[in-house]
Parts: sequence; C-alpha cells; structure tokens
Amino acid sequence: MPPGAVERENFSLYETIVPMSSHKSSTVSSAVPSTAPAAAPSDAPVRPQVRPAAEGWQQAVTTEGRPLLQFKSPRVTQPPVHLADLSLAERQEKLKELGLPAFRAKQLSVHYFQHYTTDPERMSDLPKAGREELVDALFPKLLTEVKRLATDKGDTIKFLWRLFDGSLVESVLMRYPGRITLCVSSQCGCGMNCPFCATGQAGLTRNMSTAEILDQIVQANRVIAEGGLGGSRRPAEAGQDAERVTNIVFMGMGEPLANYKRVMAAVRRMAAPAPEGLGMSARNITVSTVGLVPAINKLAAEDLPVTFALSLHAPDDELRDDLIPVNSRWKVDEALDAAYNYYRTTGRRVSIEYALIKDMNDHPWRADLLARKLNQRGRGWVHVNPIPLNPTPGSIWTSSEPAVTREFVDRLSAAGIPTTLRDTRGKEIDGACGQLAAAE
Repeated sequence: MPPGAVERENFSLYETIVPMSSHKSSTVSSAVPSTAPAAAPSDAPVRPQVRPAAEGWQQAVTTEGRPLLQFKSPRVTQPPVHLADLSLAERQEKLKELGLPAFRAKQLSVHYFQHYTTDPERMSDLPKAGREELVDALFPKLLTEVKRLATDKGDTIKFLWRLFDGSLVESVLMRYPGRITLCVSSQCGCGMNCPFCATGQAGLTRNMSTAEILDQIVQANRVIAEGGLGGSRRPAEAGQDAERVTNIVFMGMGEPLANYKRVMAAVRRMAAPAPEGLGMSARNITVSTVGLVPAINKLAAEDLPVTFALSLHAPDDELRDDLIPVNSRWKVDEALDAAYNYYRTTGRRVSIEYALIKDMNDHPWRADLLARKLNQRGRGWVHVNPIPLNPTPGSIWTSSEPAVTREFVDRLSAAGIPTTLRDTRGKEIDGACGQLAAAE
C-alpha cells in the first residue's frame, strides 16, 4: 500500500475526516460493459497524466521488461514450531510426546494467549522441576524488539522486530475511541513489486509463520497491559475486560493472500475462544490484498466472517498494470468480480482502498469509471475509502489537491457509492501503509 495508507470504519490506520452519506443518483448507469474504454469528456479541462515509476530504487523486472512478481516464498529455514502454531488438540499431543499430562497444554495456552507471557517465573501453576525446559520447548523466541517509535500523543506505536533468522518486520499499534488496532505483517518483505511501496523494494525474503504473525499481537497486548500505549482509555466499567488489541488489519509488510495457509491459520487462532486462541471477533479482522483473484475466491469459502479489503487504487487496466503489477495477471474487472463474489458468499460488505495520488489516479473520469464498475455489480455491497497520500514536494507520489480530492469523493457519493475520506495514522513515525520498510 502507498505511503499514504488506508482504512475503514472499524479498521485502523486511519481516522475518518469526511464521512460521505450514500444516496442514489440517476446520473450514473448501473450496466456499463466492463470493457468500455475510459476517457475524459472532450470538454473537460486538460489534466496531466503522471505515470507510475519507482523513485530512488530500481524495480526488478522480467526478461520481458515487466515488474517481477514473487508469489512463492524462497526455500529458507523456517522458525521452530511454537505453541501458537498448534491447535489446542495438537498442543495436548505435543505434551504427551514430552511425557507430560495433556492438561498442561491448557495451562501454557492461558499464560500465552491471556497473560501474554512466556516467562517461566510467572507460571507458578507448573511444577518448578522442568518448567524452564518445557517453556523453551513450547515457546522458542520468535520476535525480538529492536526499536519502538511513538507519536507525540503516544497513541500510535511502531515496532521493529527481529525474527529468529535476522529478518526484520514492523507492526503498528493504534488507539482509537473504543478500540485498539494492530496493523500486522505477514511476510518478510513483499513480492508484489508495487512502485510506491517501501516494503517491496527488496523483494520477498520469506513468509512469516503462523506463530510469528500471532506473536505480534501477543507482544502488543503485553505493551498495552504494561501501560505502554498512550491516548484516552475507555472508561472503566464493571465486568469490562482489560484493555487489549480489539482489531487487526493485515496491512503491514507483505501480501497476506500470498501467504494464504499461515495467514488463515493465524486468523482462526485469533478468533478461537481462549485459551485455544485470542478470543477476538472475526468481524474485527481485516484481510487485504492487491488482487490475487484465486485466493480471494478461496477466502470467500472459508466460512470466516472477516472483513475483506481490495487495494484497487485505479479503475482502469492501463494505469493499474503499472501501479499494481499483479494487475498484469488479474485485471481490474476480475478483481472486482472476486470482491463481489466475496460479498455474495459471506454477506460481508467489501472495502475498496483507493490512495489518491496527484495527477496519477485522481482524475474525475476515474471516479466516474470506478462508480460505474461498482454499480454494475449491484448496490450496497461495497464501501470506498479514498486516502490522500502524504504531501511529498518534488515526488510524483504526492497527495491530491484538496479540491480534487473533494470532487473525487463527491462524484462517488453522487453515484450512490458509500464513500469515506480517510486520513492516515502514524505518518510522523513512518508507520503508515507503504512506509513500512523494516530498517534499523
């Protein structure tokens, strides 16, 4: 995702700054063929068309000169098996293999998923003899905190983690009124090679394991429990659970659906009742993608009511082929068809993420084209989140002018598309989407 970031109602990286109410309009056709060419009206003011290009780095390309895509993780050593990689039943079997009673699996799970600890000194319900050895066997060190950056208000924290093999990843913790969101990484690097994204500049190192994904949440919960996250807390209520991460967005480093098996295992563990998992609501978990169509359709069949977000950023193939290189495999209409299938299968409204980039994808006719493409598939199934990039003087990757942004949003709203203009969170600490580059 671009250096300007994105989010939706209960997601996170962003705060709503201009909610636009949905209303019907007869000015936009709901049945325009998907192959219809997109062109600016002949009487429209001439606007420049900036083309996507990498700045300050060289995109890896194929022998045909197209941006190189990496869908499979290189063959590298994977982290040791961790308790969070296993289901509760598998943990019980593991304990039996170690010659211990199966009920110890539940005790260990409570310590990790509910007390957020792997410290044997805090596990007084386990026999002292052999306790450290048991913890070493079930809780190998996965993430070591290298650096922590916080905003002035303290309500947003970016973590830099070193993994067991030296790889670096980042996650961003954010407090909002009534919720706490964590933006998690799913890969070390990224293979989607988008020209605006800092994460993808070095390519894909490897997929993260299920436990490495989950450990970002457990460690964030520990920070919250220790009072490390600033901002206004929820008022105390009788019987209210202690503060913890309530929302997850897979908008950190990597393409989540390119690490499908481990991401889905992590999502199921997030939603599993404690102590098997974190006991989170699946509806508060957002899985995003740049448009891996087969994986989107597979996600729709998972019977998990997660929120699905499509990072579209352009409604026309001519621009999106360069802006989002995976578009050369699955075109705009294929991605939108898969997104609509997700809605039809799950009943869950889809989010379309659209980073507004000055003179690149913010033209009025592109707002009209996006509205037509969405409306031709139906009404009420989608919500669009336009996000202005950070202002970057001298760069082609900079924010749209305020008047241009307003017109883009107004055109979508007038066409009956529920639209919310978002602003990013964490820009001052390079914590917004597209800014995560895992540098020490």
